[in-house]
Formats: sequence, C-alpha cells, structure tokens
Amino acid sequence: MAAHVVWKYRESAEQEPHQWATLVQFSNGKLTNSENVEFQLHKNIHKNNPRKKNQLILSAATDRLTYVGNNFGPSALKCNSLCKYFVGVLNENTGKMEVHNAQLFNMQPFFPGDSVTKEDTNEKEASYREKVDSLIEAFGTIKQKHALNSRRLNQVGNETLQEAVTKAAENIIDKKGISALANEATQFESQFESAFLPPCHAGADKPEDVYKFEDIISTAEYQAIKPCCEPLKISTAEDILKLAETGNYSTFVLESLKSAPQDEKSRDHQINCLFYLQILIKLHNLKKHEFKHKGSLGSDVADVVKNSLMKKFTVLTYNNGRVQNIIPISMKAKIVAYIIALALHINNFQTDLTYLQQDLKISENRILDVAKAMGLKVAKRKVNIRGGIAEDHRVATLSLPLIVQNKVHNRKRKKMA
Repeated sequence: MAAHVVWKYRESAEQEPHQWATLVQFSNGKLTNSENVEFQLHKNIHKNNPRKKNQLILSAATDRLTYVGNNFGPSALKCNSLCKYFVGVLNENTGKMEVHNAQLFNMQPFFPGDSVTKEDTNEKEASYREKVDSLIEAFGTIKQKHALNSRRLNQVGNETLQEAVTKAAENIIDKKGISALANEATQFESQFESAFLPPCHAGADKPEDVYKFEDIISTAEYQAIKPCCEPLKISTAEDILKLAETGNYSTFVLESLKSAPQDEKSRDHQINCLFYLQILIKLHNLKKHEFKHKGSLGSDVADVVKNSLMKKFTVLTYNNGRVQNIIPISMKAKIVAYIIALALHINNFQTDLTYLQQDLKISENRILDVAKAMGLKVAKRKVNIRGGIAEDHRVATLSLPLIVQNKVHNRKRKKMA
C-alpha cells in the first residue's frame, strides 16, 4: 500500500516577512558549499512606517567576497510582488509536510563604500562599472587587465582633450569676440547650404544659365537614358491614363506629358528630362530598408546614371562590418533642389511645387524652404484638377535678378512646442 502524505499550510497572522523562509540566488554563479557561507538577515527598525517595516537586507559572507540582496528598491526582484513563493518541509516519519511562506533574494557582490539602497540610475551604473573593474583587477586574466588599463588611459586622454578644446574655445572667443564668430558662423552656414544646392550662377544674364542643364544632367547620363524613355513617348489622353494606372509615374510627370510640345525634337528632350526626374523622385522616396545598393533604382536605369546618383546623393558609412551607402536628410534636401531645378528647365522656368511636394511626400514648408534658398519667386495659382475642382497650388518662378536670401535678418525663430 502506497504511503499517504498530506501537507498543511502554516500561516500565522502574527508572522512577518522576516520570519518567512528565505530562498537565495547568486547573480554571478552557483553556491557549491553552503557551509562556508555566513548568512545574516537585517530588518528595518522603522516599525511605525508601514512602507519600511517589511524592508529586509540579506548578506552572505564568504572567504573571498560579500554578497548582498534586498527586497526593496530598484535592485529588488519584481517577482516577489507578482508571485507568491512557498517552501515545503516534509516529516518523513509522520508523512506530513508543512508549507511555509517564502521570499526570493538576488545576491550580488558588495564592495565596501557602496550603498545597497542607492536609487539613482547613473550612480548605479557607475558603481557597477567600478565593481567589474575591481573584479578584473583581483581575478581577471592578463588580457582583461591590459584592456582595463587601455580603457582607463583612453578615458584620461579624452578628459585631457576635452579640457584642451574648452580652453582653446575660450581663447578664440576672447581674441575674436562674439560678433566676429557669429559672422563667421553665418558665412560657413551659407557655404554649407550651397553644397546641397545645384551649382548656381547668380550673375547670369538668362534664366537657363542660373542653374545650367549640364550641372543637373551630365552629357553621359543624358545619352544613357535615351533608350529607356520609350514608355513616356505617348501623345493621347488615353495612353497617359493607362500610364497613370501602372502607378510607376508621378503626378508631375503625367501632368507634364499632357502639355508636352508637338515638335518632335523638343518633345523627345522633355521626355528624357521627365524620365530622369522620375528617377530622382524614386531615389528620394526610397525608405532606409529599401535602399541597399544602386540596384534599388530598378533595371531600367543605366549603370552610368546609377553610379552618378550614388556619387552625388549618397554618403558612405560603415555599419555591421561593411561599407554601405545611405541617404541622410541633408542629401534628400539636395535631391529636392535638383528636382526643382530640372522641373524649371522642363516647364520654361516656372514649375508647380504642389505637384512635386505631393510626389515627394514632404511638407509644403520644406519644399518652399528649398525653393526660396534657390532664389525663386513663389506665388499661388488656381489649378483645375480632375472633376472640375480648382485647387490653390504653389508655383515657383526663376526670374532675374535672382532673389538673394538674407540668412541673418530673415531667419524666423521657431516656437518651442
């Protein structure tokens, strides 16, 4: 006949947490011999404070290190508040098991001078780094100790460099003055902005010479895109509607095809420009995970064009052990500027910014900022869209003399949200 075992839960209304059974786990390993460890349980003496009367600290002293765990503060285990633990003690003679309340402590190495009730995150991380360094100094391998010394030397070097830079900045401010530095910063900002705009010849006599066509599309690129433009060589409204249904072309390109010149030479030139503009729009709209290499632009784009675009509008970066191209925000703004410049050449130096803004999926303020930085005049105009509805569109015009933005006095302060 099988032995009959019963268990009984020993719960006492007067029993406090420090009288419960204690379960421990060590954060850096397993305890192999408990006989050489001296455990002590410390209880908070503030009995009148209901939030502190159950705060406990458990210490475990060995011949090498002291370990500490507690049931309160950021280092306490969250499972104590989410779960309830029990320990069963079986009396083999009577076959009865007594079940007692229990709580779990996570034991971590403790060093003299540390506070077990520290709650500040930054201090906690700093003390953890110091603990690891102390362990490396005491028990680390030769390789770990060399790495520790190198890191400390680099830290001292960084602090020395930061002090030197601060001192040099103070000397420059004292020598030149704040006004001179502000003027230099404005000049640098102007040069920085011009690096993300097409080459501009502000003193040109004709609009077509301000942003020259060959600065936007090179001769090699122009010749390379000619064989790929056949899908755009259409003339009827039905063909344009079918092209729109494919979803491969932007609204600006489709609207420009409706008003393409009838002269064959002029029409072919405009179609070539529209095809290149569509490539720029596709490049701008590629998401980070979609843009991996030049093949992301599609098989219908010649390698000459792909290589030129990668060189002009991407930045090399090192990520995950390999060099790759990315398109940062500044380069996206550069693509927008080149698109506007090309659109001006396509539409006799007056272009609809609203269509471009919608195709590029950017805000109106952003495309207006780029247009104004290019020195264009911007005005509103009513445009009839499908269904006979009139919309307000922003139209940019390149007229001479070119508008030069005053970056110091016309800069608007942005309100903090």
